[in-house]
Amino acid sequence: MRAAIQNYIRAERDRREENDEKGFSLIELIVVVVILGILAAIAIPVFMGIQGQAQENSLKATTSSAASQAVSQAAMKSKIDVSKLATDGVTLTVAGTTIDNICVTGTKAGVTTQTAGPGC
Repeated sequence: MRAAIQNYIRAERDRREENDEKGFSLIELIVVVVILGILAAIAIPVFMGIQGQAQENSLKATTSSAASQAVSQAAMKSKIDVSKLATDGVTLTVAGTTIDNICVTGTKAGVTTQTAGPGC
């Protein structure tokens, strides 16, 4: 099938060169459109997967930063408050009050829940 299409395209090209015609044949244009459609069908789901993975990594980084801040605040014997790190729909909850048992849980709609800290 592939060889037949290639032979047809080659024959059309030769015929056009003999008649001094320029441009693309309808078959060549259809082949290009089909190839672009296949590439788009592959690229769009891959892009969506990368976007979801980026959101999950962002939540993981935010949760880790909140755990570091909470441990630091516990070490200084001050009130544990990580609310300033919660942005873009992220909810952070802190469990524990000492350096050894602090566990921060980060949640965001549509993303896997992440935990960080020495008490997790």
